[in-house]
Amino acid sequence: MPAPERFENVTAVAKANVYFEGRVVSHTILLAGGEKKTLGLIYPGKFHFGTDAAERMEIVAGLCRVKIDGSPEASDYGAGQSFDVPAKSGFDIEVASGICEYVCSFLA
Repeated sequence: MPAPERFENVTAVAKANVYFEGRVVSHTILLAGGEKKTLGLIYPGKFHFGTDAAERMEIVAGLCRVKIDGSPEASDYGAGQSFDVPAKSGFDIEVASGICEYVCSFLA
């Protein structure tokens, strides 16, 4: 199931989360039930992210290549696809060209 195109009745945090000298930027939204998500952009490059909580990354637009820590190989993801990252883990994500747009959900 693809990521929703819009979220209703949310609180948006104005201050951006800026990583890798602005090549990855996201904004946090808080849903009415207390759920937290980030909506972001990844510009071309290769980046590593660590995770405290488990995450689901839903690709909204663009393409990326992902290797989850401990996984034997990388996989490609495009619009409408998602991948899960375990808690206390991490992943490498690479965008070859264009911009990859995503929704990150923090899983319980």
